[in-house]
Amino acid sequence: MTTNRHRRTVRLPMILAAALASCVASPAALAGDSGRSGEAIYQQKCLSCHGKQGEGSKEYGQPLEGDRSVGQLAKYIAKTMPEDDPGTCTGEDAEKVAAYIHDAFYSKAAQMRNRPPRIELSRLTVRQYQNTVADVIGSFRPPMDWEGQKGLHGQYFKSHQMWKKDDRIIDRVDPSVEFDFGVNLPGDPKTIGHRFAARWEGAVMAPETGDYEFIVRTEHAARLWVNDPKKPLIDRWVKSGNDMEFRETIRLLGGRVYPIRLEFSKGKQGEKDGKKDPDPPPTKASVALLWRPPQQAASVIPSMYLRPSKTPEVFVLQTAFPPDDRSVGYERGSTISKAWDQATTDAAFEVADYATAHMGDLAGAKEDDKDRAEKARAFCVKFAERAFRRPLSEDQRASIDRAFKAAKGTDAAVKRVVLATLKSPRFLYHEVSGKGDAFDVACRLSYALWDSAPDQVLDEAARKGELKTREQVALQAERMAGNLRAQSKVREFLLQWLRVSPGPDLSKDPKLFPGFTPEVASDLRVSLELFLDDVVWGDGSSFRRLLQSDEVFLNGRLAAFYGAKLPADAPFQKVKLDEKERAGLLTHPYLMAAFAYTATTSPIHRGVLMYRGILGRTLRPPPAAVAPLAPDLHASLTTRERVALQTSPKDCQMCHGAINPLGYTLENFDAVGRFRKDERGKPIDATGTYQSRMGEAASFRGARELSNFLVRSDEAHAAFVRQLFHYLVKQPIRAFSPSEEDSLRDFFVRHDDSIRALMVEIATRAALAPRDPGGKPASVPVAASH
Repeated sequence: MTTNRHRRTVRLPMILAAALASCVASPAALAGDSGRSGEAIYQQKCLSCHGKQGEGSKEYGQPLEGDRSVGQLAKYIAKTMPEDDPGTCTGEDAEKVAAYIHDAFYSKAAQMRNRPPRIELSRLTVRQYQNTVADVIGSFRPPMDWEGQKGLHGQYFKSHQMWKKDDRIIDRVDPSVEFDFGVNLPGDPKTIGHRFAARWEGAVMAPETGDYEFIVRTEHAARLWVNDPKKPLIDRWVKSGNDMEFRETIRLLGGRVYPIRLEFSKGKQGEKDGKKDPDPPPTKASVALLWRPPQQAASVIPSMYLRPSKTPEVFVLQTAFPPDDRSVGYERGSTISKAWDQATTDAAFEVADYATAHMGDLAGAKEDDKDRAEKARAFCVKFAERAFRRPLSEDQRASIDRAFKAAKGTDAAVKRVVLATLKSPRFLYHEVSGKGDAFDVACRLSYALWDSAPDQVLDEAARKGELKTREQVALQAERMAGNLRAQSKVREFLLQWLRVSPGPDLSKDPKLFPGFTPEVASDLRVSLELFLDDVVWGDGSSFRRLLQSDEVFLNGRLAAFYGAKLPADAPFQKVKLDEKERAGLLTHPYLMAAFAYTATTSPIHRGVLMYRGILGRTLRPPPAAVAPLAPDLHASLTTRERVALQTSPKDCQMCHGAINPLGYTLENFDAVGRFRKDERGKPIDATGTYQSRMGEAASFRGARELSNFLVRSDEAHAAFVRQLFHYLVKQPIRAFSPSEEDSLRDFFVRHDDSIRALMVEIATRAALAPRDPGGKPASVPVAASH
């Protein structure tokens, strides 16, 4: 009895009811023969449908697996088995069946015993492929620069001749570009008058990967360059008509810095046929630089994403790839298809074309250089080394020499080497060599933290033998954790952990929630991301603070909607809202709005987030999609009362009996995340309960008490550790050690719940963990001989 949104849950004890129904097909026999073991009952009544190890059959396709305790399974059987005659398998019989199923194949320990996980050879994921080729190309350019104060370097000129230093009258750093000049430049005499120009340049950082729409608003001429110093993204330098807004879209990789330049020129208003009008009419001059990041509304680019320093361009792959497999709950490079193979071929051609077109700045090999071939060959050697993440063998170097001898022309040779390199399994797969040496350690560390190849510092450490000890590897991990690429990866993890990536639809009923505009919804997304960044990378990187902070990032627009006192034009800053009731992420307005309907809250959606995401519990897929009861048809009922009514049947309660009580604790927050004390004239009932895997019961009144429980919960800590490990390493945590999860959870608690410390520890352990060559697949798809 859940909605479509709930149907995303996956691995569980599905069809346990059907499995156990057959076990009690003969109630008299079971009740009258208490001497039979649970195994005997299962073999006689259940094996034909569910297999010797509960693996399932054609009729019941999913295995009997889950995380309930023996006691909880016994209660489940006693209450619901069989489906057409529940309550006929109780007491000792129910306990025997539950104990056998749990110990034989249901529990995690049984699953580990029956199907031991292993660390498997895997290919680069789509994200890893995109980042790796960007960094391999980028290694031939200066490093990105993200230093200096926030904003862009602005230069203002008293004429259109921006190349003349004498005409430059203002030189400063502007936090953002949003100006209404009126007729003249600010602070300058009227004699500057009707013709002036300005240039802003520096760097822009993309917080996440996706398509960014850049927007320039002005009545006059403008052009904008983003990540390409030669070709403008927007070119309205010769402007006609009355259009004031110009838009173009570009794809950017998250956690990277891109060069940006905007030029503005006030036009020829006030002149006639090229001759000055002795008394020209005043004309307005304004300019603004905006963007629309993925899943957000358009806004002026804020200073937090701008720097005045110059930075090199970044290669951003445009080839589309099929999505990665996420059937186990996290992305992994496990599936090989014709579509994926074709995408790698198309991508290799794209990189090869880019490399040959940019040989001048990448290799210093200009068209008329006499030693162009030698420079190009040196480029190819370094390119292959950086793509393979280790020094080349003599045979590999010889193959590059052969390519240059066989090709007709330098460009053809470069393309041949780049194509062969990027189609080689040594590029496409992790650790094909199987050596387990320092270069493999560097690779594991880099892909765990950056989803990309090692940088020059890490590669140099591997070459010098400085990745042998735990201390050496941890030192590198700590350095890399402060990089923008690590910050982008952890942000994406947290958004996936919270089930808001990609972003959900936050549309609300305008009659019930006037003022909740698309701009407010977009600001809420920014507010959440700022909060996540502040908790992880600011002072006190704490899981505890993540769940208990009473601070929310608000700007002037959000403050007006949520009742805080800030000026209308205030930038984002920390503000306390309902400090006695707010509980960090649990009550962040964005999440409360995301896990709600257009008009009402949704205790089910919020409860699923708590149960599955925060506590890491599994849920059975719902038997069918069921629409919520319409509020208007039950005008006297609160949301809690309607949900309780709809999910009251016994077949609903096995899941909703656990989900709903957690969601009820958040009922003080309406469908847009504002605090409330009553609904439909009745006081809000925010009491809830939870039963742990071990059967221990807890009760709460409101979000703050729920938060206090979660920050002390071993289950919540273990779930966070497990999900972060899987996202960073992309391997099953139990493949490293049956006790790895418990060990990391203890580390997490001992280090004051520091998320940054946990991330560094996971990456360090994964980098140093030995690999069993026998556990790798027998063969790897080979696309080239490199």
